[in-house]
Amino acid sequence: MAKNKTIYVCNECGYQTPRWLGRCPECGSWNTLEEQVSVPKAELTEKKLRRAPGNDAEALRVDEIPDEAPARRSCGIGELDRVLGGGVVDGSMVLVGGDPGIGKSTLLTQVCANMARDGARVLYVSGEESARQIKMRANRLGAGGSGFFVLSENDMTTVEKRMEQLSPSVMVVDSIQTMYLPELASAPGSVSQVRECASLLMRLAKSGGCSVFLVGHVTKEGAIAGPRVLEHMVDAVLYFEGDRQHQYRLLRAVKNRFGSVNELGMFEMASEGMVEVGNPSEALLSGRAHDASGCVVMAAMEGSRPLLTDVQALVATTVFGNPRRMASGVDQGRLALLLAVMEKRAGFRLFDKDVYLNIAGGMTLTEPAADLALCAAVASSFRNRPIGSNTAVMGEIGLAGEIRAVAQTERRISECARLGFSRVLLPKANLRGLRRIEGVEVCGVDSIAEAIASLGLLRD
Repeated sequence: MAKNKTIYVCNECGYQTPRWLGRCPECGSWNTLEEQVSVPKAELTEKKLRRAPGNDAEALRVDEIPDEAPARRSCGIGELDRVLGGGVVDGSMVLVGGDPGIGKSTLLTQVCANMARDGARVLYVSGEESARQIKMRANRLGAGGSGFFVLSENDMTTVEKRMEQLSPSVMVVDSIQTMYLPELASAPGSVSQVRECASLLMRLAKSGGCSVFLVGHVTKEGAIAGPRVLEHMVDAVLYFEGDRQHQYRLLRAVKNRFGSVNELGMFEMASEGMVEVGNPSEALLSGRAHDASGCVVMAAMEGSRPLLTDVQALVATTVFGNPRRMASGVDQGRLALLLAVMEKRAGFRLFDKDVYLNIAGGMTLTEPAADLALCAAVASSFRNRPIGSNTAVMGEIGLAGEIRAVAQTERRISECARLGFSRVLLPKANLRGLRRIEGVEVCGVDSIAEAIASLGLLRD
């Protein structure tokens, strides 16, 4: 009888080696090799062998493949439908990750209840909670329905049987790291268990047309735990972001085979569950300080949705040898670059100043169009002079101090006009072919010095 062998598997790329190494030779990650017991192939059950992929499919010419749009099913939550690209696709597999307590299970329980009310048969599989715990949460959320089934189990063979018996249209697995296959000797949550369980669920989803939502644990760095191949296997990867002490939650897609990866959904955590924020711009600006120095409004784009965010800066004389640069919601390296441009191209002496930057509401700005708003907020705090509360700013800044054009300008300006902003500062290159919007004065600028001067912040 063959003996079991001990191997070490990288939880980032799946590389296997018979001995432990500090660094993975395949992907170069440090301290990612985990010890596992390898079962000889002769001991694998016949059932495991029957799960080998492949269905003897034939190759088709691309013009012979029928042009059919994927069938979508509404989740009953508009913000989630937006992030998914218009609803969940039949037979798709969606991975939802986020910090503990952020609201993943709450949101998916609401999804199950909504779809069950619409006549779909839904199966909620939990490997972490008992059926009674799920019932308590469902009662709190007002969820129910004859088509809402709950299974407290982490054995994938049992889950497969119940899935074949019920034939659900939608299934939630909470969480994939707790599921295991008995024929594999490794513990639940290991690389091999997560990979094989996800592969089985994917085959069940594709063959039966069942939409599967997987809940994924995250590491302390914020990435989904387990092998990286898990994110490659699924059709969509959603991240639930936000501080548990903060009322707003952001749902962001980082992968979506059926829609855009730039869409953003916003929710508010309430006693009745996740409540959609239908007007996120108004919510993000509701508590902003009017006529305060260091504050400016920026019109950002998240996919097809314009969002107005409050950019705040604080500049103070440092008492240390090296000034501090701290940023929340903005890349700190980008902040350092913009401060250098302000010193060189606009004459601001910031080498002896501490600079603190914050994006209110827990938002994260990654697009280059936020550059001009960041510089305007720093200049306003440096001069201790407020920017008008009815002014919005947008534009990308180059190393030469030039202001470059941004995309989807009209949609940004329309959102500013809807919320009562009467003046918008943007790159002059965007003025060509721009449709005039009633009630909004549009000011085009070419350089950072011209932009700061138009805001009245260039000189004391």
